[in-house]
This record gives sequence, structure tokens and C-alpha cells, in this order.
Amino acid sequence: MSKAAPGVRYAEVERETHETRVRVVLDLEGGGRFDIATGIPFFNHMLEQLAFHGNVTLGVQAEGDLGVDDHHTVEDVGIVLGQAFAQALDAEPIRRYASNHTPMDEALVLVAMDISGRGQLHYDAPFRRESLGELSTECVREFFRAFAQHAGVTLHLRKIVGENDHHLCEALFKGFGRAIGEATQKVARQGATSTKGKRD
Repeated sequence: MSKAAPGVRYAEVERETHETRVRVVLDLEGGGRFDIATGIPFFNHMLEQLAFHGNVTLGVQAEGDLGVDDHHTVEDVGIVLGQAFAQALDAEPIRRYASNHTPMDEALVLVAMDISGRGQLHYDAPFRRESLGELSTECVREFFRAFAQHAGVTLHLRKIVGENDHHLCEALFKGFGRAIGEATQKVARQGATSTKGKRD
């Protein structure tokens, strides 16, 4: 699996298992374009929100054992997107941190990110429904967990208020996209964005 060329914030990553086949193309300089096909329409919609509000170009092609359920597909997209994100980051100093409160009608979420090299998820965004379209709401957490671990990102997601699970989920993905856009911005600084001299 080749890494992106130095100075080019772009990656293509593929993963194939007995359960899924996933390909992700990510361009952090892309400008909000997307081409998403996972076999799960609501998940496609959420990834489109991520790309648009993160101002990145994102291509995702996924085939999975949806006859079983959506878990493997959603988790593996998170894994491959996380790997692509880690590869697309070049050696330039970046802002590294981002946080936002993102509303969607009556729903409000907090999203905070640190591109730390220490992948972990801290998640407190319970849903009332078991699914949104063909996306299991329990898989939302699994997507973000897989991304955080494989991207080397510390990620906090928290529901502040919200009655409608569609709005809550959309706010999470929009806020996540916004955090990616902010945290990956280049900054005029010499060396790594840490007093340790390296990002992790």
C-alpha cells in the first residue's frame, strides 16, 4: 500500500476481507466533492455531509455482506477512511486541534478532535431508534471508533440536546467534517505542533 507523495495531501487505500471490499480516495485539498456508494443509502448521505462540510474530496466504494447486517461495511469504511486520513496528512505543520458545536434543527452536538497519533474515541451520543433507513444507529459509534483508531486521532463526540435521531446523526457527521477541515489546516510554524517535537 503506497503512501501519498510528500506535500500532496491525497491517499488511496483499499481493504478486502471475506466480508467486505472497500476503496477510499481522499484529497484533503479537494473542495467538498464526493462520490459515495456503500450500499447503505443513509450512510452514503452522512459521508457526503462529512465531505462537504470538511471541504475535502471523498470517494468511497464499498461492497459488504449486507445480507447479514450493516456492521462490517460501516466499520470497514471507518477503518479505511482512517488509514487514508493518516496517509494524506503530509509533514507540514497543521492546526491539529478542532472543536465545534454543530446544530441541526433542535439537535446540538459537540465534536472535538486532536490529531495526536493516539487513536481513541470518547462517545456520548445515544440514539432512541435502532436504525435510520438501513443504517443501524449502533454502527454510528463503530464507524467513528474505527476511524479514530486507524487515523491516530483522539475524537470526542457528545450529544448536547436533541429529539430527532436523523437530526442528531446528521449533526454528528457535519460537525465531524467541520473538525477535519479545521484541524488539518496548515499553519505557519516550524516543526511539529507539539512541545515534544513530534505529533504523537
